[in-house]
Parts: sequence; C-alpha cells; structure tokens
Amino acid sequence: MDTLNQTDLKILRHLRQDSRISNADLADRVGLSSSSCWRRVRALEDSGVLHRYSIVLDEEKMGLTFQAIVHVHLTRHDPELVEDFLRVVQRQEEIRDCYATTGQADYHLIVRCRDLNAYNDFLENTLFRIPAVASAQTNLVLRSIKTRETGA
Repeated sequence: MDTLNQTDLKILRHLRQDSRISNADLADRVGLSSSSCWRRVRALEDSGVLHRYSIVLDEEKMGLTFQAIVHVHLTRHDPELVEDFLRVVQRQEEIRDCYATTGQADYHLIVRCRDLNAYNDFLENTLFRIPAVASAQTNLVLRSIKTRETGA
C-alpha cells in the first residue's frame, strides 16, 4: 500500500479509538459496505500499516501511580555494553518506552512504578547496575496532558 487515502485514515482513526469495533459498525462510520471495509482493513494489515491490535490499561487503577521520564547517559558506546543495556531495557517491566535520541542524553525511558520507593528500587537494583550507565536524570510526570493511547 503506497499511499493512504482519506477513507483509509478514517478507518485507522476509528480502529485506534476502538480496535474491537465490528466490521459492520466500522463500515457504517466510514461510509463503506461491509465487504469493501473488510477488504480495506485487510489491505492495511497486509501492507503492515496496521500491524497489531492491542488494549490500553489504566495503569493508575492497577496501582502504578508513579511515572517518570528518565534521561540516561552511557559511559561508553562499546557495542557489548550497549547491547547489555538494551537487553535489560527490553525485559524490564517498569520501562514502558525507550528512545535513542540526539542531544545530551543517550536514551530516554518512560518508567512506571507503584510509588517512589519502587522507583528508587528500580534505580538502585536495575538501572545503576548496568555497566554502561554513567548517570540518569529523572523528570517526574505530574499529569498527562495527551497520550497516544487515550487522547487525554
């Protein structure tokens, strides 16, 4: 699928809001027949534009009320050290997102924990035990203004 048209974008917007919507309801909302809508969704899946359906959890209701953005500085960029860091990032449940960026920090992590004590435990027993990590700066999230999952 080379380009997305307005109908494709409408389909994606509605699926992003509710991935459990029935094909009939989706077709109604975007102004297509059910069979035509199904073919377009299938084409979006086959092209890789639409590659996964998922759920959004309310992490605060799950008791994960502490959220931080952690700016990580590495000591060196030796391939082995970086790979070790990335392996830990991949398996660590507290780390929701990780971004390699330009700028002062090498990586930016979005971290969710139960509370400040759990975050301190994550820092001391996980992040600071990774040989590649030189330092980390934490910005506490006071409130979410907009997230991709909720739009809030």
